[in-house]
Amino acid sequence: MDFEEAADAVYAAPAADFIATRNELAKQLKADGDPLGSTRLKALRKPTVAAWVANLVARELPDQLDDLLALGDEFREATADLDGDRLRELTPKRHQVLDKLAKDAAKLAADQGQKLSADVAQKLRETLNAALIDPAAGDAVREGRLSSALRHVGFGVVDENGEPSNVTPLTDERREAARDRRKTQQAAEAKAAKEPEEPKETAAARKKREAEEREREKQREREAAEKAEAKRAFEAAVAAAQEAEARVEELDSQLDDAREALAEAQALVHRLGTELDEARRAAREAQKESREARKHYNRL
Repeated sequence: MDFEEAADAVYAAPAADFIATRNELAKQLKADGDPLGSTRLKALRKPTVAAWVANLVARELPDQLDDLLALGDEFREATADLDGDRLRELTPKRHQVLDKLAKDAAKLAADQGQKLSADVAQKLRETLNAALIDPAAGDAVREGRLSSALRHVGFGVVDENGEPSNVTPLTDERREAARDRRKTQQAAEAKAAKEPEEPKETAAARKKREAEEREREKQREREAAEKAEAKRAFEAAVAAAQEAEARVEELDSQLDDAREALAEAQALVHRLGTELDEARRAAREAQKESREARKHYNRL
């Protein structure tokens, strides 16, 4: 078993067994010669109830989840194309898909003995909605390893504590493709209309496209820098955890040695005490015999 398999098993475990399962599999990874995987596994956070149910959806209802994420793709394409009719058509479908998936998820949880409160049900729905809206959140939900529910707040995804969610940022190729389609369509319409200002409009469109490309390149560079920094922080944390674990093992070994030395010292003290008692008895007997011998000698 490697780290990925162990992580899947940990998040697939019943919520009440998360810690025990994580610790047991971490020990197994370490015994199998993967101390880094063991340390990474022990760092996994226990999911909240809403996150646990979302992970359950990823495992048990993958087809419905795929339908939800595909609907999100349709929304993004329609938005990029400024297709108002398509957006009005998709909106009621969005509510229907979310309602059904949330209802089926609640039933799944109930089958496993987990009844959802109104607050948890709301957080679950917000998580599914975030998955529909944001591709990165969708991939995070699909992975089935959430530790916290998600919520879309307009400019990104946060967890249920309001903190930015630690989901993997992805390049939005679908949005770029939709923008390219819109530009191609606009260019074709301009050419067909044979407007006098076509060269100027084409130049303006080119400048706009180049500006957008430069902005996308800057965004990719920022994301790459953030990812590199996050990787360095993770590696530093793993190294610190390994060092701390090594120190714990060293102290455990020293403690065992000290206990063994103490046990040997206590055994030596006991043995010497016994020998001392026997020596004292022998001395008393010898003194007694000496007195008897002196008395006998004096009588002669």
